[in-house]
Amino acid sequence: MADRDQTSLRHLRVSGKQGSRGNRTYRYIAVLICLGILAFLFFILNICIGSVRVSLTEFAGQKGSETITKILWDIRLPRAAAVLILGGALSLAGYLLQTFFNNPIAGPFVLGISSGAKMAVALVMVFLMGRGARVSSFAMILAAFLGAMLSMGFVLLMSRKINNMSMLVVSGVMIGNICSAITELVVTFAEDADIVNLHNWSRGSFSGMTWDNVKVMAAVVSVTVLAVFLMSKPLAAYQLGDAYARNVGVNIRLLRVCIVVFSSILSACIVAFAGPISFAL
Repeated sequence: MADRDQTSLRHLRVSGKQGSRGNRTYRYIAVLICLGILAFLFFILNICIGSVRVSLTEFAGQKGSETITKILWDIRLPRAAAVLILGGALSLAGYLLQTFFNNPIAGPFVLGISSGAKMAVALVMVFLMGRGARVSSFAMILAAFLGAMLSMGFVLLMSRKINNMSMLVVSGVMIGNICSAITELVVTFAEDADIVNLHNWSRGSFSGMTWDNVKVMAAVVSVTVLAVFLMSKPLAAYQLGDAYARNVGVNIRLLRVCIVVFSSILSACIVAFAGPISFAL
């Protein structure tokens, strides 16, 4: 009799755990659907509301002047698309860095990665674009990537000497301030026109986006997101600890290299097009 009671109790516990997991999955799905609906509504509002108001009928193309069409397709739609693409890239970069350092505060801006990318882009804008040289979008992303990898390298060197995560975050802030100081030093010796362009870009802005920019950032972010998606199982195992990840066959060293590279690519793409923007926790 006692054995039957224990068996039934175990079945109840197992069924309760499965039920809680199922309810959690349904909650996640409901939250994702709500966030998707909100993103779509804000996307429409971002396009329709501004100095020139655009109605839904004008947005649908049923009526509207040539000026309205130009405002929509040449100005507002590229900006809105860039916000969605780079906003998702920023979130994914933050997730990768938080997983790598096992710290919810870690992010491209906090660890100085965005500042390093900003420094590299500033050098390109001042010394190349200032001399009349044309720099493509991929070249800007490459420069930002090199700057991001430089800052990330210093953070990784610090992580070998510092075991305290809070001190590691402070080290990242320090590296970011050093990169910002170098950027300001470069701006001091730049021409007036370069200073204006660099100042507008360094504040973080989505103005001036074109469809060519959107195509480039969409290609870079899509490939990176696909690569991170293929790493989802190793990342899930890595979040449970190094020992568990090794036991299930995860190559820890290769996974860490991929996390650093992909987070730097995403941060570089963000900084190259929109400037050093960050997210609030």
